[in-house]
Amino acid sequence: QVQLVESGGGLVQPGGSLRLSCVASTTIWDFSDMGWYRQGPGNQRELVAEITAGGNTNYGDSVKGRFTIARDIAKNSVYLEMNRLKPEDTGDYFCHAQGYLMAYWGQGTQVTVSS
Repeated sequence: QVQLVESGGGLVQPGGSLRLSCVASTTIWDFSDMGWYRQGPGNQRELVAEITAGGNTNYGDSVKGRFTIARDIAKNSVYLEMNRLKPEDTGDYFCHAQGYLMAYWGQGTQVTVSS
């Protein structure tokens, strides 16, 4: 079965940067798209960023201009570069991959933005 493993979360100060990684157990060519979702305290899970197999990207409105999603096909990995972080970016970040008829999720990595 497909396994997604996230890493890179932690505590950062407002205005700081953080880079999240998601490593898949299979080639990411198997997925029509991959992305990052997050869920903050008291909030529903929302799309942060996604990238399709063709390389097209899409971002949630609240992170446009601050976050960048990228991939390394050779390493079966997807990354999320987060810049100018705000306290409202705090939450659990989950890697997502869309396969044929199935969606896969990682266990999540926690991001806390606080002074």
